[in-house]
Amino acid sequence: MAERGVSKATIGLFAAAGLPYALKFAWAPLVDRLPLPLLTAWLGRRRGWLLFSQLAVAFCMLGLGRADPAVDPMATALWALLLAWWSATQDIVIDAYRVEVLDERRYGAGAATTVFGYRIGMLAAGAGALYIASAWGWAAAYAGMAALMGIGILATLVNPEPPRAAVPPGTASPREWLRDAVVAPLAEFVQRQPAWPSILLFVLLYKLGDAFIGPMANPFYVELGFSKIEIANVTKLFGAAATVIGTFAGGLLVARLGIVHALFVAGGAQALSNLMFVVQAAVGHSVPMLAVTIAVENVAGGMGTAAFVAYLSALCNVAYTATQYALLSSLMAVGRTLFTTGSGVVAEISGWVGFFLLTTALALPGLALLWWMTRRSHSLAAPSP
Repeated sequence: MAERGVSKATIGLFAAAGLPYALKFAWAPLVDRLPLPLLTAWLGRRRGWLLFSQLAVAFCMLGLGRADPAVDPMATALWALLLAWWSATQDIVIDAYRVEVLDERRYGAGAATTVFGYRIGMLAAGAGALYIASAWGWAAAYAGMAALMGIGILATLVNPEPPRAAVPPGTASPREWLRDAVVAPLAEFVQRQPAWPSILLFVLLYKLGDAFIGPMANPFYVELGFSKIEIANVTKLFGAAATVIGTFAGGLLVARLGIVHALFVAGGAQALSNLMFVVQAAVGHSVPMLAVTIAVENVAGGMGTAAFVAYLSALCNVAYTATQYALLSSLMAVGRTLFTTGSGVVAEISGWVGFFLLTTALALPGLALLWWMTRRSHSLAAPSP
Protein backbone atom coordinates (compact mmCIF):
# COMPACT_ATOMS: atom_id res chain seq x y z
CA MET A 1 0.00 0.00 0.00
CA ALA A 2 2.87 2.37 0.78
CA GLU A 3 4.37 1.67 -2.65
CA ARG A 4 1.04 2.39 -4.36
CA GLY A 5 0.81 5.79 -2.66
CA VAL A 6 -1.84 4.93 -0.06
CA SER A 7 -1.68 7.43 2.83
CA LYS A 8 -0.29 6.51 6.25
CA ALA A 9 -3.68 7.27 7.81
CA THR A 10 -5.40 4.76 5.50
CA ILE A 11 -2.71 2.15 6.10
CA GLY A 12 -3.23 2.58 9.83
CA LEU A 13 -6.96 2.03 9.43
CA PHE A 14 -6.25 -1.25 7.63
CA ALA A 15 -4.98 -2.55 10.97
CA ALA A 16 -8.67 -3.01 11.78
CA ALA A 17 -8.63 -5.98 9.41
CA GLY A 18 -7.01 -7.82 12.31
CA LEU A 19 -10.14 -7.35 14.41
CA PRO A 20 -10.91 -11.11 14.46
CA TYR A 21 -7.82 -11.55 16.66
CA ALA A 22 -9.44 -9.24 19.20
CA LEU A 23 -12.78 -11.06 19.04
CA LYS A 24 -11.72 -14.69 18.69
CA PHE A 25 -12.87 -15.47 22.22
CA ALA A 26 -16.44 -15.09 20.88
CA TRP A 27 -16.21 -18.25 18.73
CA ALA A 28 -13.50 -20.06 20.71
CA PRO A 29 -16.23 -22.04 22.56
CA LEU A 30 -17.32 -23.46 19.20
CA VAL A 31 -13.75 -24.56 18.52
CA ASP A 32 -13.54 -25.97 22.06
CA ARG A 33 -16.74 -28.01 21.88
CA LEU A 34 -18.21 -28.28 18.38
CA PRO A 35 -17.23 -31.32 16.28
CA LEU A 36 -16.67 -30.92 12.55
CA PRO A 37 -18.33 -33.42 10.20
CA LEU A 38 -15.86 -36.10 9.08
CA LEU A 39 -12.76 -34.20 10.23
CA THR A 40 -13.33 -34.68 13.98
CA ALA A 41 -13.95 -38.39 13.52
CA TRP A 42 -10.84 -38.69 11.36
CA LEU A 43 -8.33 -36.47 13.19
CA GLY A 44 -9.87 -35.61 16.55
CA ARG A 45 -11.25 -32.37 17.92
CA ARG A 46 -8.08 -30.24 17.89
CA ARG A 47 -6.51 -31.51 14.67
CA GLY A 48 -9.82 -31.51 12.79
CA TRP A 49 -10.33 -27.80 13.46
CA LEU A 50 -6.68 -27.13 12.76
CA LEU A 51 -6.78 -28.71 9.30
CA PHE A 52 -10.01 -26.91 8.40
CA SER A 53 -8.64 -23.51 9.43
CA GLN A 54 -5.37 -24.09 7.57
CA LEU A 55 -7.15 -24.85 4.32
CA ALA A 56 -9.28 -21.73 4.75
CA VAL A 57 -6.16 -19.59 5.40
CA ALA A 58 -4.55 -20.83 2.18
CA PHE A 59 -7.70 -20.03 0.17
CA CYS A 60 -7.93 -16.50 1.59
CA MET A 61 -4.26 -15.86 0.84
CA LEU A 62 -4.92 -16.59 -2.82
CA GLY A 63 -7.86 -14.18 -2.81
CA LEU A 64 -5.91 -11.41 -1.08
CA GLY A 65 -3.05 -11.78 -3.55
CA ARG A 66 -5.40 -11.07 -6.46
CA ALA A 67 -6.81 -7.88 -4.88
CA ASP A 68 -5.37 -4.43 -5.62
CA PRO A 69 -5.64 -1.95 -2.70
CA ALA A 70 -5.29 1.06 -4.99
CA VAL A 71 -8.05 -0.07 -7.40
CA ASP A 72 -10.49 -1.85 -5.06
CA PRO A 73 -9.64 -1.23 -1.40
CA MET A 74 -12.94 -2.74 -0.20
CA ALA A 75 -12.18 -6.10 -1.82
CA THR A 76 -8.68 -5.99 -0.35
CA ALA A 77 -10.10 -5.23 3.10
CA LEU A 78 -12.65 -8.07 2.81
CA TRP A 79 -10.02 -10.66 1.87
CA ALA A 80 -7.74 -9.38 4.65
CA LEU A 81 -10.61 -9.65 7.15
CA LEU A 82 -11.43 -13.23 6.08
CA LEU A 83 -7.77 -14.17 6.22
CA ALA A 84 -7.49 -12.75 9.74
CA TRP A 85 -10.66 -14.63 10.78
CA TRP A 86 -9.35 -18.03 9.77
CA SER A 87 -5.84 -17.25 10.96
CA ALA A 88 -7.26 -16.31 14.37
CA THR A 89 -9.21 -19.58 14.38
CA GLN A 90 -5.98 -21.45 13.67
CA ASP A 91 -4.38 -19.61 16.60
CA ILE A 92 -7.21 -20.71 18.90
CA VAL A 93 -6.52 -24.35 18.10
CA ILE A 94 -2.72 -24.09 18.26
CA ASP A 95 -2.79 -22.31 21.63
CA ALA A 96 -5.13 -24.94 23.07
CA TYR A 97 -3.02 -27.76 21.63
CA ARG A 98 0.17 -26.37 23.19
CA VAL A 99 -1.32 -25.95 26.65
CA GLU A 100 -2.88 -29.42 26.57
CA VAL A 101 0.29 -31.30 25.59
CA LEU A 102 2.57 -29.53 28.11
CA ASP A 103 2.71 -29.40 31.89
CA GLU A 104 3.28 -26.07 33.64
CA ARG A 105 7.03 -26.65 34.07
CA ARG A 106 7.38 -26.63 30.28
CA TYR A 107 5.24 -23.56 29.55
CA GLY A 108 8.33 -21.35 29.15
CA ALA A 109 9.94 -23.79 26.72
CA GLY A 110 6.63 -24.23 24.93
CA ALA A 111 6.21 -20.47 24.60
CA ALA A 112 9.74 -20.11 23.20
CA THR A 113 9.18 -22.95 20.72
CA THR A 114 5.83 -21.52 19.63
CA VAL A 115 7.30 -18.09 18.96
CA PHE A 116 10.29 -19.69 17.21
CA GLY A 117 7.98 -21.55 14.83
CA TYR A 118 5.87 -18.44 14.33
CA ARG A 119 8.95 -16.42 13.46
CA ILE A 120 10.13 -19.02 10.98
CA GLY A 121 6.77 -18.58 9.28
CA MET A 122 7.14 -14.79 9.48
CA LEU A 123 10.56 -15.14 7.88
CA ALA A 124 9.04 -16.97 4.92
CA ALA A 125 6.07 -14.60 4.71
CA GLY A 126 8.25 -11.53 5.29
CA ALA A 127 11.57 -11.85 3.49
CA GLY A 128 10.32 -14.64 1.24
CA ALA A 129 7.27 -12.70 0.12
CA LEU A 130 9.33 -9.57 -0.52
CA TYR A 131 11.84 -11.51 -2.62
CA ILE A 132 9.05 -13.08 -4.69
CA ALA A 133 7.19 -9.78 -5.04
CA SER A 134 10.35 -8.05 -6.24
CA ALA A 135 10.71 -10.61 -9.04
CA TRP A 136 7.15 -11.64 -9.97
CA GLY A 137 4.69 -9.35 -8.13
CA TRP A 138 2.45 -9.58 -5.09
CA ALA A 139 -0.02 -12.10 -6.54
CA ALA A 140 2.81 -14.62 -6.95
CA ALA A 141 4.05 -13.84 -3.44
CA TYR A 142 0.68 -14.59 -1.87
CA ALA A 143 0.31 -17.75 -3.95
CA GLY A 144 3.69 -18.90 -2.67
CA MET A 145 2.63 -18.27 0.91
CA ALA A 146 -0.59 -20.24 0.34
CA ALA A 147 1.50 -23.15 -0.92
CA LEU A 148 3.66 -23.01 2.22
CA MET A 149 0.56 -23.68 4.32
CA GLY A 150 1.12 -27.27 3.20
CA ILE A 151 3.90 -27.53 5.79
CA GLY A 152 1.47 -26.76 8.59
CA ILE A 153 -1.08 -29.16 7.13
CA LEU A 154 1.56 -31.91 7.09
CA ALA A 155 2.39 -31.17 10.75
CA THR A 156 -1.30 -31.46 11.61
CA LEU A 157 -1.56 -34.86 9.94
CA VAL A 158 1.57 -36.45 11.47
CA ASN A 159 1.20 -35.23 15.08
CA PRO A 160 -1.05 -36.93 17.66
CA GLU A 161 -4.25 -35.58 19.14
CA PRO A 162 -3.69 -34.23 22.71
CA PRO A 163 -4.82 -36.75 25.33
CA ARG A 164 -6.76 -34.06 27.20
CA ALA A 165 -8.65 -32.83 24.16
CA ALA A 166 -11.52 -35.29 24.27
CA VAL A 167 -14.99 -33.98 25.08
CA PRO A 168 -17.29 -36.37 26.99
CA PRO A 169 -19.92 -37.79 24.64
CA GLY A 170 -23.60 -37.09 25.02
CA THR A 171 -26.30 -34.74 23.84
CA ALA A 172 -27.13 -31.40 25.39
CA SER A 173 -29.70 -28.71 24.85
CA PRO A 174 -28.56 -25.36 23.40
CA ARG A 175 -28.89 -23.82 26.86
CA GLU A 176 -26.74 -26.52 28.45
CA TRP A 177 -24.19 -26.24 25.66
CA LEU A 178 -23.98 -22.47 26.12
CA ARG A 179 -23.54 -22.92 29.85
CA ASP A 180 -20.80 -25.55 29.52
CA ALA A 181 -18.96 -24.04 26.55
CA VAL A 182 -19.19 -20.29 27.23
CA VAL A 183 -20.32 -19.45 30.76
CA ALA A 184 -18.41 -22.14 32.66
CA PRO A 185 -14.92 -21.26 31.31
CA LEU A 186 -15.36 -17.56 32.06
CA ALA A 187 -16.92 -18.18 35.47
CA GLU A 188 -14.12 -20.57 36.41
CA PHE A 189 -11.48 -18.00 35.48
CA VAL A 190 -13.16 -15.24 37.51
CA GLN A 191 -13.55 -17.50 40.55
CA ARG A 192 -9.96 -18.76 40.36
CA GLN A 193 -8.47 -15.28 39.82
CA PRO A 194 -9.96 -12.81 42.33
CA ALA A 195 -7.87 -10.01 40.79
CA TRP A 196 -9.16 -10.72 37.26
CA PRO A 197 -9.89 -7.05 36.37
CA SER A 198 -6.25 -6.12 37.02
CA ILE A 199 -5.00 -9.19 35.18
CA LEU A 200 -7.14 -8.45 32.13
CA LEU A 201 -6.03 -4.82 32.06
CA PHE A 202 -2.40 -5.92 32.28
CA VAL A 203 -2.91 -8.32 29.37
CA LEU A 204 -4.32 -5.43 27.36
CA LEU A 205 -1.45 -3.04 28.11
CA TYR A 206 1.72 -5.14 28.23
CA LYS A 207 2.52 -5.21 24.48
CA LEU A 208 0.79 -1.95 23.55
CA GLY A 209 3.97 0.02 22.80
CA ASP A 210 5.26 -2.60 20.37
CA ALA A 211 1.82 -3.04 18.83
CA PHE A 212 1.50 0.66 18.01
CA ILE A 213 4.67 0.52 15.91
CA GLY A 214 3.44 -2.42 13.83
CA PRO A 215 1.27 -0.75 11.13
CA MET A 216 3.79 2.06 10.63
CA ALA A 217 7.01 0.04 10.46
CA ASN A 218 6.99 -0.66 6.71
CA PRO A 219 5.78 2.85 5.74
CA PHE A 220 8.64 4.18 7.90
CA TYR A 221 11.18 2.07 6.04
CA VAL A 222 9.76 3.04 2.64
CA GLU A 223 9.76 6.75 3.50
CA LEU A 224 13.42 6.55 4.53
CA GLY A 225 14.22 5.15 1.10
CA PHE A 226 14.87 1.48 1.89
CA SER A 227 14.20 -0.91 -0.99
CA LYS A 228 12.13 -4.11 -0.71
CA ILE A 229 15.31 -6.17 -0.81
CA GLU A 230 16.91 -4.11 1.97
CA ILE A 231 13.76 -4.38 4.07
CA ALA A 232 13.63 -8.13 3.46
CA ASN A 233 17.29 -8.72 4.30
CA VAL A 234 17.42 -6.63 7.45
CA THR A 235 13.94 -6.50 9.01
CA LYS A 236 12.79 -9.96 7.96
CA LEU A 237 15.80 -12.23 7.49
CA PHE A 238 18.20 -10.73 10.04
CA GLY A 239 15.27 -9.64 12.22
CA ALA A 240 13.93 -13.18 12.43
CA ALA A 241 17.27 -14.43 13.76
CA ALA A 242 17.28 -11.64 16.36
CA THR A 243 13.73 -12.53 17.41
CA VAL A 244 14.61 -16.21 17.80
CA ILE A 245 17.54 -15.26 20.04
CA GLY A 246 15.26 -13.02 22.10
CA THR A 247 12.59 -15.70 22.30
CA PHE A 248 14.89 -18.33 23.75
CA ALA A 249 16.41 -15.71 26.05
CA GLY A 250 12.87 -14.99 27.26
CA GLY A 251 12.22 -18.69 27.81
CA LEU A 252 15.44 -18.89 29.82
CA LEU A 253 14.37 -15.86 31.88
CA VAL A 254 11.09 -17.57 32.71
CA ALA A 255 12.91 -20.73 33.78
CA ARG A 256 15.49 -18.88 35.90
CA LEU A 257 13.52 -15.95 37.34
CA GLY A 258 9.92 -17.09 37.19
CA ILE A 259 7.18 -15.65 35.01
CA VAL A 260 6.53 -12.40 36.90
CA HIS A 261 10.16 -11.28 37.17
CA ALA A 262 10.72 -12.26 33.53
CA LEU A 263 7.81 -10.00 32.57
CA PHE A 264 9.51 -7.07 34.35
CA VAL A 265 12.89 -7.59 32.69
CA ALA A 266 11.49 -8.23 29.20
CA GLY A 267 8.95 -5.41 29.46
CA GLY A 268 11.64 -2.90 30.39
CA ALA A 269 13.76 -4.05 27.45
CA GLN A 270 10.77 -3.67 25.12
CA ALA A 271 10.15 -0.08 26.23
CA LEU A 272 13.78 0.98 25.82
CA SER A 273 14.15 -0.74 22.46
CA ASN A 274 11.55 1.55 20.88
CA LEU A 275 13.99 4.43 21.31
CA MET A 276 16.18 2.84 18.64
CA PHE A 277 13.62 3.94 16.05
CA VAL A 278 14.12 7.53 17.21
CA VAL A 279 17.81 7.16 16.41
CA GLN A 280 16.97 5.53 13.06
CA ALA A 281 14.67 8.43 12.14
CA ALA A 282 17.48 10.89 12.89
CA VAL A 283 20.09 8.90 10.93
CA GLY A 284 17.84 8.24 7.94
CA HIS A 285 18.69 5.71 5.23
CA SER A 286 21.48 3.60 6.71
CA VAL A 287 21.45 -0.17 6.39
CA PRO A 288 24.00 -0.74 9.21
CA MET A 289 21.96 1.48 11.54
CA LEU A 290 18.78 -0.34 10.54
CA ALA A 291 20.48 -3.64 11.43
CA VAL A 292 21.29 -2.31 14.92
CA THR A 293 17.74 -0.99 15.36
CA ILE A 294 16.16 -4.27 14.31
CA ALA A 295 18.57 -6.32 16.43
CA VAL A 296 17.73 -4.42 19.61
CA GLU A 297 13.99 -4.22 18.88
CA ASN A 298 13.54 -7.87 17.91
CA VAL A 299 15.62 -9.36 20.70
CA ALA A 300 13.62 -7.34 23.24
CA GLY A 301 10.34 -8.16 21.52
CA GLY A 302 11.15 -11.87 21.45
CA MET A 303 11.94 -11.84 25.16
CA GLY A 304 8.68 -10.07 25.94
CA THR A 305 6.60 -12.39 23.80
CA ALA A 306 8.07 -15.55 25.34
CA ALA A 307 7.46 -14.31 28.88
CA PHE A 308 3.97 -13.09 28.00
CA VAL A 309 2.89 -16.33 26.27
CA ALA A 310 4.15 -18.30 29.28
CA TYR A 311 2.06 -16.04 31.54
CA LEU A 312 -1.10 -16.50 29.48
CA SER A 313 -0.58 -20.27 29.37
CA ALA A 314 -0.21 -20.47 33.13
CA LEU A 315 -3.46 -18.57 33.64
CA CYS A 316 -5.52 -21.21 31.81
CA ASN A 317 -7.35 -24.20 33.22
CA VAL A 318 -6.80 -27.19 30.91
CA ALA A 319 -10.50 -28.02 31.15
CA TYR A 320 -11.28 -24.83 29.19
CA THR A 321 -8.03 -24.19 27.38
CA ALA A 322 -9.22 -22.81 24.04
CA THR A 323 -11.86 -20.46 25.45
CA GLN A 324 -9.75 -19.03 28.28
CA TYR A 325 -6.59 -18.60 26.23
CA ALA A 326 -8.60 -17.04 23.40
CA LEU A 327 -10.15 -14.56 25.84
CA LEU A 328 -6.75 -13.52 27.20
CA SER A 329 -4.97 -13.32 23.85
CA SER A 330 -7.95 -11.46 22.38
CA LEU A 331 -7.46 -8.69 24.92
CA MET A 332 -3.87 -8.38 23.76
CA ALA A 333 -5.14 -8.20 20.19
CA VAL A 334 -7.48 -5.35 21.11
CA GLY A 335 -4.42 -3.22 21.80
CA ARG A 336 -2.77 -4.40 18.62
CA THR A 337 -5.84 -3.82 16.45
CA LEU A 338 -8.27 -1.17 17.69
CA PHE A 339 -5.73 1.08 19.42
CA THR A 340 -3.33 0.98 16.47
CA THR A 341 -5.82 2.05 13.79
CA GLY A 342 -4.95 5.65 14.61
CA SER A 343 -1.19 5.10 14.40
CA GLY A 344 -1.00 6.54 10.88
CA VAL A 345 -2.79 9.73 11.90
CA VAL A 346 -0.47 10.12 14.89
CA ALA A 347 2.59 9.58 12.68
CA GLU A 348 1.39 12.20 10.20
CA ILE A 349 0.78 14.77 12.96
CA SER A 350 3.78 14.15 15.21
CA GLY A 351 6.44 13.08 12.72
CA TRP A 352 8.52 9.96 13.12
CA VAL A 353 10.56 11.07 16.14
CA GLY A 354 7.48 12.11 18.11
CA PHE A 355 5.66 8.96 17.05
CA PHE A 356 8.35 6.61 18.33
CA LEU A 357 8.73 8.55 21.58
CA LEU A 358 4.99 8.04 22.08
CA THR A 359 5.31 4.27 21.52
CA THR A 360 7.98 4.20 24.24
CA ALA A 361 5.61 5.96 26.63
CA LEU A 362 2.81 3.51 25.74
CA ALA A 363 4.97 0.64 27.03
CA LEU A 364 5.12 2.11 30.54
CA PRO A 365 1.51 1.72 31.83
CA GLY A 366 1.68 -2.08 31.58
CA LEU A 367 4.90 -2.17 33.61
CA ALA A 368 3.45 0.24 36.16
CA LEU A 369 0.38 -1.96 36.55
CA LEU A 370 2.52 -5.08 36.98
CA TRP A 371 4.54 -3.28 39.67
CA TRP A 372 1.34 -2.20 41.44
CA MET A 373 -0.07 -5.73 41.31
CA THR A 374 3.06 -7.29 42.78
CA ARG A 375 3.34 -4.62 45.50
CA ARG A 376 -0.27 -5.11 46.52
CA SER A 377 -0.08 -8.88 46.58
CA HIS A 378 2.16 -11.28 44.70
CA SER A 379 -0.85 -13.52 44.09
CA LEU A 380 -2.44 -10.79 41.95
CA ALA A 381 0.23 -11.07 39.28
CA ALA A 382 1.38 -14.64 39.67
CA PRO A 383 -0.63 -17.32 37.87
CA SER A 384 -2.51 -19.80 40.01
CA PRO A 385 -0.88 -23.24 40.15
